[in-house]
Amino acid sequence: MSDASPMNSSGGRFVPDRLQGRWMRFFKSWEALLLLVAVAVFITNSFASPYFLDAWNLSDATYNFTEKAMIAFAMGLLIISGEIDLSVASIMALASTAMGYMVQQGFDTPVLVLTGLIVGLVCGMFNGFLVTRLNLPSIVATIGTMSLFRGLSFVVLGDKAYTGYPSSFAYFGQGYVWWVFSFELLLFVIFAVIFAVILHRTSFGRTIYAIGNNPVAALFSGVRVIRVKFILFMLTGLMSGVAAICLTSRLGSTRPSLAFGWELEIVTMVVLGGVNILGGSGSIPGVIISAVVLGMVTFGFGLLNVPGIVMSIFVGFLLIGVIALPLLLKKVFARKQA
Repeated sequence: MSDASPMNSSGGRFVPDRLQGRWMRFFKSWEALLLLVAVAVFITNSFASPYFLDAWNLSDATYNFTEKAMIAFAMGLLIISGEIDLSVASIMALASTAMGYMVQQGFDTPVLVLTGLIVGLVCGMFNGFLVTRLNLPSIVATIGTMSLFRGLSFVVLGDKAYTGYPSSFAYFGQGYVWWVFSFELLLFVIFAVIFAVILHRTSFGRTIYAIGNNPVAALFSGVRVIRVKFILFMLTGLMSGVAAICLTSRLGSTRPSLAFGWELEIVTMVVLGGVNILGGSGSIPGVIISAVVLGMVTFGFGLLNVPGIVMSIFVGFLLIGVIALPLLLKKVFARKQA
């Protein structure tokens, strides 16, 4: 039986059934709803402030989500596998502290970048070791390392700050590739494509879904569950190092309070993007759209001079809502069926 519809009375062809089904699935998806929310937020911001539609202001708005989103891509894969890392912001602080220390020793930009990446990778490996080798629950292990990594930064710096970064290092967080398109935005696009391909177009991505749905069944199917989870923790740590490089470059200084509280916003970004907090489902396009939505909301609040604490309250309610809403809907549907 053909999957294409016959010609209509006007002589044109209908869209093939498989394409109709694909479009219908998209319009019923969480990503489609997020797109509508993004459009609504954009329109609201354009009416709320006359400065919002300025090209350079829109470019500045991307700084509200690019660094967090780069971590959220890796965090999305980790949560889909059934694990979580709450130490990402503390890894950023420790990586930045290490880069600041290297600056004081007279090292230049290449060494600083390499230091940030290595520290992030090592921290991710440590988290992976605790979870995959010592069998600690990831939420407990990473709460512990969240305090450990941040504490090390405070021990090294106290109430001081590292400054004096070389001018060439500033390009990572302040440079522009072309016109209003920043280097950070370019990194965001590159990593979005890379992680989308990894999750949705490779066998490694399929194993992540399999582990998140049923790790025991995946293990008996020949999937190396421990190795995959360890790699995902390493990847999350590495992306935290990348974000630390960008943020430190943008600020031009290092303090132990760097990125304080970002773990909540990153997890919210992932869950709002449709990733199941219990694992097994989710998509990178959803995380991309949710990152843009949260970035525009944050920027809109800033243009309206809304205090930062209000944004924290908003993120907290949003995180509770996106976790609780699917559970409530599931109960409602179960009662109707009963």
